[in-house]
Amino acid sequence: MMTLRLRRYAHWAPIPLRLLVGYGFFAHGLAKLEKGPENFVRIVDAIGTPMPHMMAWLTILIELLGGVAVLAGAFVGLASIPMAAVLLVAMFTVHIQFGFTSIKLMAVTSAGPQFGPPGMEADLLYLACLAALVLIGSGPFSVDQWIAKRHG
Repeated sequence: MMTLRLRRYAHWAPIPLRLLVGYGFFAHGLAKLEKGPENFVRIVDAIGTPMPHMMAWLTILIELLGGVAVLAGAFVGLASIPMAAVLLVAMFTVHIQFGFTSIKLMAVTSAGPQFGPPGMEADLLYLACLAALVLIGSGPFSVDQWIAKRHG
């Protein structure tokens, strides 16, 4: 009985996914710009990525533009492809060696909690959210829905 009542609200499910994934990607891209893109270029170079300067800037652009696209629900299926690629590269080149868990409390000091390196949990959660958005659509208040209604 409760499931039937809740089912009528299921079309709203993509909105929190879009807000989380879109903002998360945009915030990560913005942080790379604010900390200085050359710092990120050095990180990309350190993990052995070919053409580190170009790949670092490509990653930043994918995070910024993909984040905005997902927030707006615009071309989410298409935007998800490079976004998933960024996540997979991060997961397999950086995070996988630290296991699954993203939050590793190492100690609590007078300066506050100290955390270890993040595992692949957040990467997998972002990938799952992108997959869900591709499968169920961008939902209400999205550019994708507006386009579908205009051309439907």
